[in-house]
This record gives sequence, C-alpha cells and structure tokens, in this order.
Amino acid sequence: MPAPDSIEQDVTDPAPAVPSFADLGLAAPVLKALKDVGYETPSAIQAATIPTLLAGRDVVGRAQTGTGKTAAFALPILSRLDLAQSAPQALVLAPTRELALQVCEAFESYAAHLKGVSILPVYGGQGYGQQLSALRRGVHIVVGTPGRIMDHLEKGTLDLSELKYLVLDEADEMLKMGFAEDVATILADTPDTKQVALFSATMPSQIRRISQQYLHDPEEITVATTTTTSATITQRYLVVSYPQKIDALTRILEVENFEGVIVFVRTKNETETLAEKLRARGYTAAAISGDVAQAQREKTVNQLRSGKLDILVATDVAARGLDVERISHVVNYDLPIDTESYVHRIGRTGRAGRSGEAISFVTPRERRMLTSIERATHQPLTQMQLPTAEDVNATRLGRFDDGITAALEQTDRIARFRDIIAHYVEHHDVPEADVAAALAVVAQGDTPLLLSPEDDRKERFERFDVDRPDRGSTSERRSRSSSSGPRTTYRLDVGRRQRVEPRQIIGALANEGGLTRDDFGGIDIRQDFSLIELPVDLSGDVLDKLSGTRISGQLIKLRRDGGPLRRAGGTGDRPRRPQRDR
Repeated sequence: MPAPDSIEQDVTDPAPAVPSFADLGLAAPVLKALKDVGYETPSAIQAATIPTLLAGRDVVGRAQTGTGKTAAFALPILSRLDLAQSAPQALVLAPTRELALQVCEAFESYAAHLKGVSILPVYGGQGYGQQLSALRRGVHIVVGTPGRIMDHLEKGTLDLSELKYLVLDEADEMLKMGFAEDVATILADTPDTKQVALFSATMPSQIRRISQQYLHDPEEITVATTTTTSATITQRYLVVSYPQKIDALTRILEVENFEGVIVFVRTKNETETLAEKLRARGYTAAAISGDVAQAQREKTVNQLRSGKLDILVATDVAARGLDVERISHVVNYDLPIDTESYVHRIGRTGRAGRSGEAISFVTPRERRMLTSIERATHQPLTQMQLPTAEDVNATRLGRFDDGITAALEQTDRIARFRDIIAHYVEHHDVPEADVAAALAVVAQGDTPLLLSPEDDRKERFERFDVDRPDRGSTSERRSRSSSSGPRTTYRLDVGRRQRVEPRQIIGALANEGGLTRDDFGGIDIRQDFSLIELPVDLSGDVLDKLSGTRISGQLIKLRRDGGPLRRAGGTGDRPRRPQRDR
C-alpha cells in the first residue's frame, strides 16, 4: 500500500486565514444547519478533513477528543447522503454508548434541514425492539457500539450490503476495550467500495494494521493540539444539567467578586437570549456575535472597558482579539467544540500578569471533553460546588452592610433624612429601628433580600460524578453499587483460551451495563471461563444485558456463581485485580 499522505497542522502556530464552512464544499442544507447552531469557522481537523472526505478519499485522522472531529466526518456524510436509499449508507462505530449518543445527537443537529433523514443509535443497554423497528422501517445512518452491531449482524437484522461510509471513532479506545476482533469482523462484512474514516488519538501498531488492511490509499491528517493556558488563571468547573445553567450562573455571579465577565455560549441565538435573562435578573449585560456590526461591537466593548457594562455574552469568533483589562472572569456557559477554542476563551482573562478566573459548566455527557481539556492544557480543572443559599445570603448581607456604610458617609444627606425620620417617629410612636427596617423594605422592593432554605430545596442541583456514565433508568440506578456495597461472584464464558484481559472484561461490562469502576472487585481469569466480583444486587434487566455481551466475539453468558472470589485449586491461578488505566 502506498505510504499515506500526511498533513501536519499545529493549532498553536499563526495560521493563514481560516476558511469558512461554505468554502469547504458542503451541501446547502448542511450549511444552513451549521448557521442555526452558530458554528462560524471550522476547526483545524474539520478544515483539513471535510474536503478530503467530500472528494471520496479514505482518511486516517489523528486527533484528540475535543478537536471537533465529529463534525469533520458527519458533515461530509450528510452532504453526500442519498435520501432515496432506505438501507443503511453510513455506519459510525464508537467505543461507548455515551459517545454513540453524542455522535447521534450531533448528526441530528446537522441534519435539521435534510428532510426525511433517519439516524439510529445502536448500543447495549437499550432494548432490541426499538432498534429492530427502526431498522425495518429503514435508516440512513447507524451509530453504534461494536458489540451491539455484531449482535445485529449475527441475527441478520442489520444489512450493511449497501454501506457507502464507515467511520471508526476513537479507534484506539475500542481496541483497549477489547473490540479489535469485532471491529475487524464488521469491516470485513462491509462492501470493499465503502469510504472509511478512522480517527484515533494515538496510532499503535494495531491501528496501523487496520489502516493498511481495510483502508485504500488513505490521507493521514494529524492535528497537533499543543496548547497552554496562563498560570495566572484559576480554572474550575461545575457539573450541571442544561436547564439548571441560568440559575447556576446567577448564584455564581452573586458570590464571586468580579469586575468584568465574558460568558461564552455556542450559538449566536443564545447570546441575546442569555443576555436578556441576565438583564432581567438585574445585571448589566450585552450580547455580541459574528452578526453584530463592527460599530456596535466597538461600542459594546468600550462599555465593558469603562465599567458601564459588566457582563458580555459572546460566541468564540466575536470575542477573538478582545482585550479588556477589567475582565476578571470567563464563564464557559457552553463548553467549546474543541480544546483550542477553550484556550482562546479563557485567555481573555488573566492578562498582563493579572489573576483571572475561568469557570466551565459541564453537563454529564461532556465529561469526556473535560478530560480532553485537561490533557491538552496539561492543567487540572478543580471541581466547584454550587453556592448554597447560605453563601448567597452572606454575600448579600455583606453588600447591604457596605451600602449602609457608604450612605452614612454622605453626612449632608443623612442630616436631612434624620429630620424626616424624627418627624415620623414623633407622630407615629414607632421605634427608630422599626422605621429603618421599613425603609430597607421600601428600598429593596418586592425581591427578598435573603434566600430561604426553601429556595435552596427548589434549586437543589443534582451532583454528578464525571467519572461515571450518564444516569440510566431507575432500575439501573438501583442495581449499581458503590465500592462499599456487597459483591458476589459472577461467571463469564470467556477465559485465557480467548486471550481476554481484565481491561477487556471491565470495558465490555461497563459499556453494556452502565457500571462504574467502583462496581468491580477482583477478576480471576481461568482457561475456559472467568470469575468476577460485581454488586450482589444487579437487577434482572442489567443481568440480561450483561449476559448478552460479547467479548472477543464470544457470548459471555454472565450468571451468578455465588460466594466470594476464590483461587482455583491446584491451578496456580491468582485472582487478578482490574486494571485502573481507564
């Protein structure tokens, strides 16, 4: 096979003018969807990959999570889709159900103006009925995990004979989780004429072998992501669901000692929407995006610089080159689509040696992006907790005290009002303290000065652990056990004969059953089977899902073995602890 072409791009170096999405040759409906979601310029991986895929060439993309690679393969696929064909035309393989769902949601956003496009997520933990019904009706794009795709192929319920595009997303992660054999089987079961795009953060020899065997003269595209952030910037994050973001932002603004703030959102539409919500809550806020005229942009920036404006809600492009010394905080209301944008965003604060604060809102599904940011910037982000009602009240009382102190310094005005208060006290026989309290009520208006415990209960924010999968159904959540919960031994019909390793077992079970690291105890791999410690209270639904899991292409038939994990008598086998490298 000819050596693949190589395109090396370093996103940290000064680069020529970035092309627009319209310059890349995408279909008009796709461009319209991109405008709706507010994407203004392609990332480095998108600019390099999209024209190559549109030209029909295979691609090997070396890029970390967070570089915008989902759009890099989704946009050209959608631009070339034949809506008249009901059999699957595109298959995207992802290592986990969380990533599969993210990719599926991205496809749906980009296909908003393509009428009749059908996109199906296929992953373990979801009932077969829904997937079978959709496949019978006909789908254009399938996004799934290797294990469940294999199940459908073996059942004959997924027809890939007319497949035109195949994407391996995070290929190195799939191999780490033991899907190498499944991936090879799936690739071999698809037409030789298909176009293949393989994306991987690293390029081990196994990935190279897959590329040489299944890709035809691929163009290799490498996007360097060496990025740095200023040491003067404190980086924090808050795990929060999307509907809770505005209340979270309000509470943070209440307790943070800020001067100027830039709040970054992903789309143009959201800039004005969020600015209006902030103004309704008493903040001086304005919005800028790529659509704002230059004169208006300059006026808004000058207001921020002079202190007439405290909060600027902006998109990435609108804030480029913005240098305002009084910006003390940057808030990533929406995480950016790539790590490069994150570095550019938070670089708006902490300038000229000053300290700055960067706060990022992370939804449960965005925890992978958080890891990518930490890896790319070589700096950890500290998790913060939502300020409580008590925190907010302490801040409000402090400001109230400061207001009284400042007013007392205006001696001339105080003297005039003193006479008015004395007149009221004399004629109404009311203590001066009560009159002062009544004046505070008048000044405060209808908005209470302090939050009540009830406010805290109403606005209670659910705490998520970014290391665990998204929350499943109620029955699934009950089936999960913490590290302190009781475990029992389960048996799997795979062992050394199938060359399985502990990490393959952990990866497969975690992916299919929604288990976390703490759910796993010891692992003992025997010749023809393996024993593993799992929570004793796994529900029947979860057991059924796990029983139907495949490792190295073989059905594991997980079932309870009972009792603690034990050494195999006379075999010399030792129980193995699961690897913690993932």
